[in-house]
Amino acid sequence: MTAPHSAAPLGAEPSRALKGEIRVPGDKSISHRALILGAMAVGETVISGLLEGEDVLRTGAAMAALGADVSCDADGIWHVHGVGVGGFAEPAGVLDFGNSGTGVRLAMGAVATTPIACTFTGDASLCRRPMGRVLDPLARFGAESMGRTGGRLPLTMTGAKQAMPVTYVSPVASAQVKSAVLLAGLNAPGETTLIEREATRDHTENMLRAFGARVEVTAHEDGHAVTVGGHAELKAVPIAVPADPSSAAFPLAAALIVRDSEVTVNGVLMNPTRAGLYETLREMGADLTIGAPRAEGGEPVADLTARFSNLRGIDVPPERAPSMIDEYPVLAVIAAFAEGRTVMRGLKELRVKESDRIAAMARGLIACGVKVEELEDGLIVEGLGAGGMPGGGTIATEMDHRIAMSFLVAGLAAKKTVKVDDSAFIATSFPGFSDLMMGLGGRLVRLNR
Repeated sequence: MTAPHSAAPLGAEPSRALKGEIRVPGDKSISHRALILGAMAVGETVISGLLEGEDVLRTGAAMAALGADVSCDADGIWHVHGVGVGGFAEPAGVLDFGNSGTGVRLAMGAVATTPIACTFTGDASLCRRPMGRVLDPLARFGAESMGRTGGRLPLTMTGAKQAMPVTYVSPVASAQVKSAVLLAGLNAPGETTLIEREATRDHTENMLRAFGARVEVTAHEDGHAVTVGGHAELKAVPIAVPADPSSAAFPLAAALIVRDSEVTVNGVLMNPTRAGLYETLREMGADLTIGAPRAEGGEPVADLTARFSNLRGIDVPPERAPSMIDEYPVLAVIAAFAEGRTVMRGLKELRVKESDRIAAMARGLIACGVKVEELEDGLIVEGLGAGGMPGGGTIATEMDHRIAMSFLVAGLAAKKTVKVDDSAFIATSFPGFSDLMMGLGGRLVRLNR
């Protein structure tokens, strides 16, 4: 299991206007998938813009342990020489995914139809997160697993010796579940179909097509069905990873709530299954410009500029949740600086992220002087208007990078310094976050433990 880490407390002080043009790290979802599909392809996959955060690096190490040749050159270009679908070798040791739920769940799908045994583990946070939502459909292919109660890590999975194709109706709106099923289906006979009631991010489908797999998306009475052809042969292709919209949300949010700010983030992924936050911000009255729309690496991207805005509270449509599920923590902070009430529902998925994000955000906002009602599936935030958050709270991040970054953004616009008990986990998704925010003019200070 991952060794204990050393906490890194950090404070965010009230700041003057933030100004600048930046690029944030590559998209985490696409980075994970590029490494995994590259490892399952024949030939060399060349990846530019890969997010070199700890979560993604753990996935790269796991693919190497499974037999792929994974390396990075001096220019930051990654090379993956794959072993082909069904070609994974049994790893010599445990596959440790640190804090990465995406990495471990997708890797489980990738090995579920290969007859090898793999043991998966992670840090304390990941070992608390449920894996049953992935293990249940993978068992239908013939994979067997044994782990802690509730399917929690560490666990050992033995891939199916004679895999069966599967049709699975997902009970949760989860791109991780969908992706695990589709990856498993690549090495099963016939066709494997995942039926989802609500559309989730479609990066796996897009990338599978790019690698040569047959993928079909059709309407279904329960929503829509995604079908992948089995016994596929994936052929290596170059992958350009666009900037992560979930990471871009933090500097853009800071610009919206710190007076006189203007920040541009270049090359941000604008896939419709990931762009719900920007639609929501515009409904709140955000001065947000989407410029230079274009396609890079098979995905839509654009340059986003946010300027300080007098925001208003809104009811966020619950059906929008899958397209912005990772951005709700920072949206809750933005809502605290809006006039009036913001209602966010349909967020049950946040209960089983790196932390219970609904509870963590509610506690943190209350500690900063904001009135919040915690719902079973969401939050109601009573906004205090621009500059209205008292701040002064010390936030328990619970090993969650998005909780840490969200409250550091809050502190830049609050009346008093906001402290987070640990910023170390920010590196899992956004290496260089502190330096980037300080480069824009944000005041972040290291604290004594």
